[in-house]
Amino acid sequence: MTSLLKARVLARAALLAASFLTIPSAQAQQAGITRTDLQRRDLSAPGREAIQVRVDLAPGIAFPNHTHPGEEIIYVLSGTIEYDVAGKPTTLKAGDVLFIPAGTVHAAKNVGNDNASELATYIVEKGKPTLTLAK
Repeated sequence: MTSLLKARVLARAALLAASFLTIPSAQAQQAGITRTDLQRRDLSAPGREAIQVRVDLAPGIAFPNHTHPGEEIIYVLSGTIEYDVAGKPTTLKAGDVLFIPAGTVHAAKNVGNDNASELATYIVEKGKPTLTLAK
């Protein structure tokens, strides 16, 4: 096999691998919801990490029931978001905060007329999925 042919085969394999890696993240983004990973840092507590994500919701868009393997601390950056935490609804606006205990089923919906954004901070066990949709 010539080196040019080897290079082409390797390039095609890399493109194929990259396409498989991007498919799950593309499917994970629901229309009207944008999750932007901001940072992920190890904590001083062994096996724990902090993850910060900006979540943007278009008007009327809801994020379905889900859980996290650790605590979630929410700070609403803009708009009005209704959270349903373990069956108890609460509405927050820009500047409000919310604490969600580990494993608690919750959902969020933008109930305003404009885009809404939150800063979500997760304190979770390393290696576990950050988010699991509830059944």
